[in-house]
Amino acid sequence: MKLFYNIAGAIAIVLALLGIFLPLLPTTPFLLLASACFARGSKRLHHWLLTHPVFGEYLRNFEAGRGIPLAAKVVATVLLWISLAGTMLRYDNMALYAALLATGVGVSTYLWCFLPTLRRPPRRDT
Repeated sequence: MKLFYNIAGAIAIVLALLGIFLPLLPTTPFLLLASACFARGSKRLHHWLLTHPVFGEYLRNFEAGRGIPLAAKVVATVLLWISLAGTMLRYDNMALYAALLATGVGVSTYLWCFLPTLRRPPRRDT
């Protein structure tokens, strides 16, 4: 079973990397999936993901239940709706519009109503 989780985690990492360059392929959900898979399949790979210099802090905060920073929520929401609007402008299909609108509302609702906003402690100047 561990092999299955490791393969699924590796596929999720590849999809997350592709999501950096492809506008409608999300990066963050695939990173979260990879982290969940590696947590069950390989302590070494999970540790690598959590200590990664680019996205390790975000994953650690998410897994600890602290949420994500406000700036990340704003950027994610803006990019989500720009991508959805661009797709809607490109295609003339009411079923597609409905699916994209439902996706946008669902993701935005989760992001803003259910996912905690990470609060940074105030800086202390010494």
